[in-house]
Amino acid sequence: MRKNYHFIAIGGAVMHNLALALHQKGHSVSGSDDEIYEPSRSRLQKAGILPEEKGWFPEKIHKKLDGIILGMHARLENPELVKAKELGIPVYSFPEFIFDQSKEKKRVVISGSHGKTTITAMILHVLNFHKQDFDYLVGAQIDGFDLMVRLSDAPIIIIEGDEYLTSPLDRRPKFFHYYHDILLMSGIAWDHFNVFPTFEYYKEQFEKLVEMTPQDGTFIYCEEDIHVRGIGESQTKKPFDLIPYKAHPYEIKDGKTFLLTDQSKIPISIFGEHNLQNLMGALEVCIALGLKKEAFYEAIKVFKGAAKRQEILAQSEYSILFRDFAHAPSKLKATADAVKNQFPKRRLIAVQELHTYSSLNKDFVGNYAGSMDAADLSIIYLNPKAVSLKKLELMDEATLRTAFQREDLILFTEIEKLKSFLENQDYKGTNLLLMSSGNYDDMDLSYLKSKINQ
Repeated sequence: MRKNYHFIAIGGAVMHNLALALHQKGHSVSGSDDEIYEPSRSRLQKAGILPEEKGWFPEKIHKKLDGIILGMHARLENPELVKAKELGIPVYSFPEFIFDQSKEKKRVVISGSHGKTTITAMILHVLNFHKQDFDYLVGAQIDGFDLMVRLSDAPIIIIEGDEYLTSPLDRRPKFFHYYHDILLMSGIAWDHFNVFPTFEYYKEQFEKLVEMTPQDGTFIYCEEDIHVRGIGESQTKKPFDLIPYKAHPYEIKDGKTFLLTDQSKIPISIFGEHNLQNLMGALEVCIALGLKKEAFYEAIKVFKGAAKRQEILAQSEYSILFRDFAHAPSKLKATADAVKNQFPKRRLIAVQELHTYSSLNKDFVGNYAGSMDAADLSIIYLNPKAVSLKKLELMDEATLRTAFQREDLILFTEIEKLKSFLENQDYKGTNLLLMSSGNYDDMDLSYLKSKINQ
């Protein structure tokens, strides 16, 4: 049945993907936002559902709407939200709407402070490779999938379960709303300092999530993470299935990683201890969904990775330019360690853009201690404008050196100076790793790419 939905804050990465998914499904979709950036803008425009002008318009809210989907970006006093409440129109947060559309499906939720997108992408790739019918929600654009969301009549849905806040109306983590049948937990490392002020409070959210596992459900957890292992081992008397996992056996030869199985050595494109943990978690989920190990291995051989996760932007016989989404301390350390271990004879230049509220906060930045130890040259980029927008104090080089425990750490606060420095390095026998959840102020990488591609 065709329904009418309105999105408050339609321009967000996941929000605009859901809007496009519902539009493709034949529903009537409208929306508003005070700013819409690329690629959201072009994609919404192509579908014919881009708002005509920026801003909030209460007149768009009417009784014929079947539901409002509220983005995290909107404020409580948003005039469209106020009007929707006055008219009694159902208001859904993003996760509430996903659950509403998947009540009759088997719901698989992938949780954890790191690895969620990669694990989810692996599962999606394997299921798609074997032409299984499934729905999904993932936090990044995945190769082979047009959208980050699919809602259909499929019997299962794979959900990347984010612990960040649900909506302005609901300050609980998103993953509480999915009511999983199968739950995977990859690891717990304190993140979102502005929302979860202590590690114990942060960890408690994951403990509550596990408690929601139904009697006939399954909890798949990484036993190599001390905090997740503790949660898993405390569940032994519970009626649901417990499946611990650790990194898949592997070997590295000439810069290439091979899975070690009972039958053979399988070459794969991804690498690093954490990614081999991610791969094993994905394997356990696929087995829980009825696939055979052999089917998983057949598909994973051609898995290229999720966008901005150890993504190769340029390479030659002697050098590689990597881009990675790493921003939290555990992600930063795992990525730097992975690249160095994969290419131990190459010099590693690691650059981290401090972009999130947590990373820019001097009360949190000490958690980054040792996270860049694997790098031969460690560089921090800090944009004073980003610090000012978050109303924080700009940290100096001495503060960052103490926090990262790197006396040789180099700080840049001007993107052109960082760009010039990187372009003047000798990359023969050297890998360059750019890490951030931001975009380095849209730094032009064309010269760097050409220099490394030589």
